[in-house]
Amino acid sequence: MISDTLSWKSHIDMITLKLRQAHFTVRVVKLFLSQDTLRMMYYANFHSIMTYGIIIWGNSSNVDRIFRLIKRIIRIIMGARTRHSCRELFNILKILPLTSQYIFSLALFVVNNKSLFIEFS
Repeated sequence: MISDTLSWKSHIDMITLKLRQAHFTVRVVKLFLSQDTLRMMYYANFHSIMTYGIIIWGNSSNVDRIFRLIKRIIRIIMGARTRHSCRELFNILKILPLTSQYIFSLALFVVNNKSLFIEFS
């Protein structure tokens, strides 16, 4: 969904709403599931929503809200405090941060669609 001002704010608002629901689900079931199962839930419920169309809206100025939600979920999965740095937690769980996921998705798009790009010789 794109607005009259050609920004992705309304689309990111819609994604954020869905991601908040996934965040709530992980928070509720954390006491009953292992860390590996919570990581699978992250990929099934959160990562799949987040990465859908990321090559289009991933460079928007409104993605900071999504990144904050990712960090909240990572902290819930790992049982870390609210102010704990997530840098090492991303490495432990082998989950890419939002910016890295955006770059990875762009690289995959280029590799999978080489015919769309002009080669320089």
